Amino acid sequence: MKKIWILFAAVAMMAAAACARDTYAHDASVLPKAAQTVIANNFKSKVSVVKIDKDFGRVSEYEVILSDGTEISFDRDGNWDNVETSNTSSVPKAFIPQGIRDFVSKNHSGARIVGIDKERSGYDVELSNGIEMKFNKAGQFLRYDD
Repeated sequence: MKKIWILFAAVAMMAAAACARDTYAHDASVLPKAAQTVIANNFKSKVSVVKIDKDFGRVSEYEVILSDGTEISFDRDGNWDNVETSNTSSVPKAFIPQGIRDFVSKNHSGARIVGIDKERSGYDVELSNGIEMKFNKAGQFLRYDD
């Protein structure tokens, strides 16, 4: 009887591991419509790779890499979480609240926003000169980050 339970537990663990595997695609059709719209409206580059992260068999996140190297993360509903570009490019203005744009242009003229991460408490922003900052949800500057 003990051997049957051990066998059952092993099969259950293998099944859970199989369901949790990340999958990859090479076009935007696997993304939720909201994510497809964000990409189509804000980026000229095409989708190169989509990584679909799964937890316990459910999609938890989509990680998209565009042909120009831009990386965008979306939640399972297609809402963006994070945008990162190369230092020679910048994050499209549509992703950046006006308060953040104003602060950066006033205090860091010449620097471009190359990364923005949407958090529960606000935004983490990275500039092309390597400076990282935190802003609240309203786009008001909080502090420089390490």
